[in-house]
Amino acid sequence: MSLQGQLDRFKKQQEKCQSTLSSIAANQVGGRKPSNPVVAHASINGRNQTSGIKFSKDTERLQQINTIRKAPVGAQMKRVIDLLLETRKAYTPEQINEACYVDMRANKDVFDNLRKNPKVHYDGQRFSYKAKYGLKDKTELLQLVRKYPEGIAVIDLKDAYLTVMEDLQALKAAGQIWLLANFDSQEDVAYPNDPKANIKVDDDLKQLFRSIELPHDMIDIEKDLQKNGMKPATNTAKRRSAAQIDGISSKPKPKKKKNEITKRTKLTNAHLPELFRNLNNS
Repeated sequence: MSLQGQLDRFKKQQEKCQSTLSSIAANQVGGRKPSNPVVAHASINGRNQTSGIKFSKDTERLQQINTIRKAPVGAQMKRVIDLLLETRKAYTPEQINEACYVDMRANKDVFDNLRKNPKVHYDGQRFSYKAKYGLKDKTELLQLVRKYPEGIAVIDLKDAYLTVMEDLQALKAAGQIWLLANFDSQEDVAYPNDPKANIKVDDDLKQLFRSIELPHDMIDIEKDLQKNGMKPATNTAKRRSAAQIDGISSKPKPKKKKNEITKRTKLTNAHLPELFRNLNNS
């Protein structure tokens, strides 16, 4: 039996039950209490049958279908797009109806809007999901990232194929790409880890970088790195504490003055006159 037929049958059952309940209520008001269970009579092939009222086994499913088809157009479109995204298969309108209960043949607005949706591809018969980048595997993903030395937003790659996020992490672990967070949008950006890549940097960014004055104390620099989620390569506070315990001064030793040749210096290499220019000039 088709879905529409099941829905019609479900509605008739609800009407019959409502009528029976109304009859029971009327009998109770009149002081008459039924001694036997209420039954519904039906005539099939000319014979009268008596059976207890039974609801359909899939009553909840039919209620769900009814709710979905009464939902706004946008909600039904999202349901179809989610189906296409999760399965990455192509569906006819009839197959979509069977899979997620959206009857696109009966709802022209859903059909037309899905056909024009940028995330949906319609070839005249079937609907399928359309990602921004048509990638199939990790190799194609790496090739795409390498085409964008200035970075490509991960949010634009998330729907490329089912395992794209796992492949991004694998490429990062292999040292082939970088995944860095954008401080403004908090979204990750993928960069190719290629020393030969020619990365263009705006002059404004260069000027901003050069105008930043770093703290003079390494401890302050390490604190700033930690505030921005980066682990310092050094631990100045720990090194200084160890130096104080061992009695070693943390201050750098002054450089010794380089000895110069004076008139008092005993000359032993008189045959090399270029060594004594300072002496001659003094």
